[in-house]
Amino acid sequence: MLKDNAEATTGTRGETITADICVIGAGSGGLSVAAAAAAFGQKVVLIEKHKMGGDCLNYGCVPSKALLAAGKRAQAMRTSAKFGIAPIEPHVDARAVHDHVKRVIAAIAPNDSIERFTGLGVRVITAAGRFIDKSAVIAGEHRITARRFVIATGSSPVVPPIPGLADVPYFTNETIFENASKLPHLIIIGGGPIGLELAQAHHRLGSEVTVLEGAKALAKDDPELSSFVLARLAGEGIAIREGALVQSVKGSNGRVAVTFSQGGATGTIEGSHLLVAAGRKPNTADLGLEAAGIAFDKKGITVDAGLRTSNKRVFAIGDVTGGLQFTHVANDHAGIVIRRALFRLPAKTTGRPVPWVTFTDPELAHVGLTEEQARAKGTKINVLRWSYHENDRAQAELQTDGHVKVVVSTKGHILGVTIVGADAGELIQMWALALSQGLKIKAMTEWISPYPTLSEINKRAAIRYYTSAPSNPVVRKAIAWLAKLG
Repeated sequence: MLKDNAEATTGTRGETITADICVIGAGSGGLSVAAAAAAFGQKVVLIEKHKMGGDCLNYGCVPSKALLAAGKRAQAMRTSAKFGIAPIEPHVDARAVHDHVKRVIAAIAPNDSIERFTGLGVRVITAAGRFIDKSAVIAGEHRITARRFVIATGSSPVVPPIPGLADVPYFTNETIFENASKLPHLIIIGGGPIGLELAQAHHRLGSEVTVLEGAKALAKDDPELSSFVLARLAGEGIAIREGALVQSVKGSNGRVAVTFSQGGATGTIEGSHLLVAAGRKPNTADLGLEAAGIAFDKKGITVDAGLRTSNKRVFAIGDVTGGLQFTHVANDHAGIVIRRALFRLPAKTTGRPVPWVTFTDPELAHVGLTEEQARAKGTKINVLRWSYHENDRAQAELQTDGHVKVVVSTKGHILGVTIVGADAGELIQMWALALSQGLKIKAMTEWISPYPTLSEINKRAAIRYYTSAPSNPVVRKAIAWLAKLG
């Protein structure tokens, strides 16, 4: 039965649907566009060939954080002695952990379900979508024409052309959460956020873990703060080999061997299982982009600052555009498209600071420019720091490792912030707000922080911008003069 928001006719070639907006891909960005457009009374068609919720719900953000949460509980049992509680090595039931991850996915899935979106008035088609010309898409037996199209097909794991890899069983983030047994020794190819989050989660749940990274682990983050994370992982017993270029892979189920070169030497490491976390690629294949006149390359679909493709009828959002690959970026893109497609507003992606978080323990969060990036621009800067060790709540929780690092111009403009430590992903929020609103460092000193909270770290770091004031001779003379007034 057809829903009210999509007009359809039936012919010999199947059903033709006419809509205001047709969205290809039901990940976070696509769902946001579909829900918002339908709320404004638009006729919306949503095409998804696989799972509603996309990578984030099924293979990415949600299951990885659920697995990390299980690992965190296990680690707390091992490290409770410092609180006066007898530590114990936990018994980890791999099947039960797997079930926990699936329950978390299942709890969130109704928000992204076909039933919910059908109830919102969205016509959902479960098939692969492909452009047949500049103004029409086919999906299964359906032909869809629309005033605007939105491509939100996301990205997929990169599988590098390593000799022997095709003949060896391996995990990617799309398959590892199906595992329900202990992995005795997990070898991970890739030392980015995905690789290191899964490394720590599995190690805390009882696996030996080795990470092979061809360049620098967490290379996109400030090295001063990412070193805190790498040191913690190494301290927990995770072997991280940077500059390790994988040469070949061989083995069978339950036994794999990876040969790599590092520092001019060649070595081989054996493990029980292999995880490939070597980056992601945009999902542009089989979309009929050429037929639609949509420009793209190996980096993704080409878009302008308003996320419009070379076909002015078509927008592209999220990972498929080749930019930062985060769920919150896709959702932000969705908002831009809604403003442009429905209200013809000049919304753009430029000038919008994007925060990100690596959810290891400690967490690593960032927004804006790093110190290195700011200096490369030739900007005169001040670097403000404040340690978790100087925070009373951190002392009470025994979470004193880490600090906040704020990069500001000499005129007090906030340029970027990186935080490493407990709840860094929460603490970065106010800095992201400050950057988005163009606030200066003074504003970050003028709010009252409840005591004792970790958020005081942010305020104390900001106050350091003014630490030279007490010794400034001009300030001292002004105080002395005012004192004479009585």
